[in-house]
Amino acid sequence: MVSYITEQGIGWSKVQYSARPNEEFLDDPKVPEEMKRKVLLVGEYKKFFYHYFGERETGIYTKTTMLANKAVTYLVIASEHRKIEAREHSFPLLGSFPYLGFYEKSSAEAFARELTEEENLVTYVRPVYAYSTLGYFEDRILSSFFHYDDLELAELVFHELFHTIFFIKNEVDLNENLATLYGKELLQEYFKGRPELETYLSTERKKTLLAKRVVELIGILQGEFGKLGGFLTDKKADELTRRFVAEVFLPEINAHCRKLELPEDDCDIKEEWNQASFAAFLTYEEEQDFLEKLKLEKNLSLKQYLSWLKLEYTRFRDQAKVQTFEDHLKLNLKVPHAPIAAD
Repeated sequence: MVSYITEQGIGWSKVQYSARPNEEFLDDPKVPEEMKRKVLLVGEYKKFFYHYFGERETGIYTKTTMLANKAVTYLVIASEHRKIEAREHSFPLLGSFPYLGFYEKSSAEAFARELTEEENLVTYVRPVYAYSTLGYFEDRILSSFFHYDDLELAELVFHELFHTIFFIKNEVDLNENLATLYGKELLQEYFKGRPELETYLSTERKKTLLAKRVVELIGILQGEFGKLGGFLTDKKADELTRRFVAEVFLPEINAHCRKLELPEDDCDIKEEWNQASFAAFLTYEEEQDFLEKLKLEKNLSLKQYLSWLKLEYTRFRDQAKVQTFEDHLKLNLKVPHAPIAAD
């Protein structure tokens, strides 16, 4: 644990302290004009975000870091063979996370091998192109941002900035899905009335339909695991997963992509699919419908929804009925999303 924290501290320091003030970056004749344009766009998106919510602007994104790698960090997600569930890692004060992040890809791959060999876990290494320190530090604009087009960049920035104004300890899934919801909604507010928005949204709707199908297919595999119960061994679970991916999952995803007329780059068919990568996918996709449904049922605007969430979070911390804020929110649905067991 100590060595991990030390290594991450060094990696974080490199990202933070190799940054250049945006003014200096913009004045540098060696910097390509397209990169400068993206830095200016991030500034515009940031100003819009904080003005929209009436929040004071922070020093986030006032400096830019050119990374040595395409990604800023690499996440290692691990799952047991007989489950599709991310192993959690706990840290004092910060809470629990269903992954560990590394600034060096080689370190991530080494840790993944360690989990496989020493703890008999299935692993998956996922590149990350942006992250948030939740307002504790001044996050940088990263060169990895420059790979996104203007609308993708806006959604990314709004997503990451949302973490700075609302964050629930120990509930990574809910935090990510709330930030995703707000990123998408704010994108539409910012680009309202512009022709490129509808093209982008059309593709995003198709990708959402694809993601729903992926979640459904993962549920089928989970169901097969459940049917076998105590008869399921690690070896059988791996064999079942490999067959499922080859004979059911990939053919279905390919067919769904063609049906939706999605470009190949927008289809998740190149991923390494196993129990861990399936678990990682669920972290980011499974609960978005529930949050959107709750907002619609309450008939709240984005600003009102955030105020309501903050109020409900205060109420949640004063109660003892359920263990997670996500379950507390589900109690507010007119039609329950799923059975919730009280303590």
